[in-house]
Amino acid sequence: MLFEPDHYNEEGEFVVNMGPQHPSTHGVLRLKVWLDGETIKKVEPHLGYIHRSIEKMTESLSYRQFIYVTSRMDYLSAHINNQVCALVVEKALQVEVPARAQAIRVILAELTRISSHLLWFASIGLDLGGVTPFFYAFREREAINSLMDENCGARLTQNFMVPGGIMKDVLPNFQQRVKEVLKQFKDNYHEYDEILTGNVIFQNRLKGVGILTKEDAIAFGCTGPTARASGLNCDIRKLYPYDGYEKLQFDEITSTGGDCWARYEVRMAEMKQSVKIIEQLIDNIPEGEIVGNTKKVIKLPKGEFYQRVETARGELGVYIVSDGGTTPYRCKYRSPNFANLSAIPHIARGHKIGDLISIMATIDLIIPDIDR
Repeated sequence: MLFEPDHYNEEGEFVVNMGPQHPSTHGVLRLKVWLDGETIKKVEPHLGYIHRSIEKMTESLSYRQFIYVTSRMDYLSAHINNQVCALVVEKALQVEVPARAQAIRVILAELTRISSHLLWFASIGLDLGGVTPFFYAFREREAINSLMDENCGARLTQNFMVPGGIMKDVLPNFQQRVKEVLKQFKDNYHEYDEILTGNVIFQNRLKGVGILTKEDAIAFGCTGPTARASGLNCDIRKLYPYDGYEKLQFDEITSTGGDCWARYEVRMAEMKQSVKIIEQLIDNIPEGEIVGNTKKVIKLPKGEFYQRVETARGELGVYIVSDGGTTPYRCKYRSPNFANLSAIPHIARGHKIGDLISIMATIDLIIPDIDR
């Protein structure tokens, strides 16, 4: 923590900075914190340390190119970020995506969700002083990343989606490899509960801490596991299904606790639902084309277009204004992390400084998705 020159204000409150270093902040974020002893009086986020002007860059990129800069926003949801951009172009052009491409898209998106939640599980252990869970989670995450590398050519920012479908077909052993990954995850899941979920010290750090009510979740525009842990039904895969999610059977995981523990439980259960989704598809991937009928140079008709998806952290929306040219006139991203961050000053007030780490860990922020 860095101290400001005048770290005591007129009210005798102690003012400290958390960040903008990386540890315990999940990215280059600065939180200015007012303390009365160890009790939080006020939290003020300061953004912009990793701003890369992605929305402005989009205006100079073609409708095939702009998809891939979004991999650098929430880099743990890269496949899903690319998916929403492809979907908005397809909506504008009224392009039909082949069934095979849709199935592969969903499988990769749910593997991405599991991989992201595994990293979150690993980091929440580190944040609260437990090193061992990190190695357990990365064992399964490494298996998923290797699968991504084999089929997409990259482990993290895969850049596999294209308007109309996917860039190339998956390898012949794709189905077998996915089954192996799922079996490894299911066989080892009980170890996560044994090493962390059932830990009494860990539970005490989360239960009753950082309560976000359903009404406040709506008011702050929270989405994803953060909002669902407060009892809000907001899964875009259920409300506004895309790429065939309406044909799949899975549960929207919610809780009414609204605290850090509820947010933890929701994410842990969501990984099991992602496995359920993949298992419905992996033996039923249709044969056929992997990309729909699109032109080499894409021009969107004049107008405004919006599409949303469910990333690992909530609703990601992309809004495009087209003037009929080959690049967007304006592009705006509605990122889940920006909205979820806005709730932290409210739910942290009155807690101890150590509780702020628990709150940050269970909100699960990815900072480049905030700055854009």
